[in-house]
Amino acid sequence: MKPVRKAVFPVGGLGTRFLPATKAIPKEMLPVVDKPLIQYAVDEAREAGIEQMIFVTGRGKSAIEDHFDIAYELETVMADRGKPLDAIEGTRFNPGAVAYVRQQKPIGLGHAIWCARHFIDDEPFAIFLADELMIGEPGCMKQMVDAYARVGGNVVCGYEVDPGETGKYGIIDPGAHDGALVEVKGLIEKPAPGAAPSNWMIPGRYILQPEVMRILESQEKGAGGEIQLTDAMAQMIGDAPFHALKFGGRRFDCGSKAGFINANIALALDHDDLAGPVRAFIATL
Repeated sequence: MKPVRKAVFPVGGLGTRFLPATKAIPKEMLPVVDKPLIQYAVDEAREAGIEQMIFVTGRGKSAIEDHFDIAYELETVMADRGKPLDAIEGTRFNPGAVAYVRQQKPIGLGHAIWCARHFIDDEPFAIFLADELMIGEPGCMKQMVDAYARVGGNVVCGYEVDPGETGKYGIIDPGAHDGALVEVKGLIEKPAPGAAPSNWMIPGRYILQPEVMRILESQEKGAGGEIQLTDAMAQMIGDAPFHALKFGGRRFDCGSKAGFINANIALALDHDDLAGPVRAFIATL
């Protein structure tokens, strides 16, 4: 069983739900308290032992590359003023540890993943959707990598949502349970409430075998007229072990304005220097 060393970050989306904020700034660079969303995802990947980060970008996403590059002027000024560089720790990659590839047409998550196929080669890999902010100890992907070491195959994150919200997500058809692990018998993209086999959605964390790339090569468009990753994963069920790991931490849907604001408030309350002033302000509302 090969270890999970690579991760794909599909960050080529247009972020239209956050316009005009995202007209010139990638959605993934919007800050939650003091870190951009993409930094939370990269930190989670590093904790899980991921060695190579692959970003699938698009036009107007150069700020992501700049964020993870050396900032000579900033670092020189900070050093001259005697300021520690702790604040930008984690924003650099070692040479060869990062790659960028463009998704020239935003035609679905499945297509974005397929764009990274030459970097994946014949290895299992992780996928992170940065606008799904997952907070836990250990992190979500670290828990998934540990589960993968036990069962192999494909592992996705499972998260329970209100049954009335199943039409927003890819939903798991669950089988046998083994603690926090559950067998995946099927996957359905955005089933109507009442028709869903469960209320377990997949919140943007996956460990997949490279065979998914060969399926995506000829994948037809699915829900929303896009090439859906869920449809490709569904074809892999039965060929190798396929499990979902129930995540017991906190999830914030930062692809929505309300979720993004909630994340900022919740994580601000986790900071010792911010919790008191933020609580006091909330009380005045």
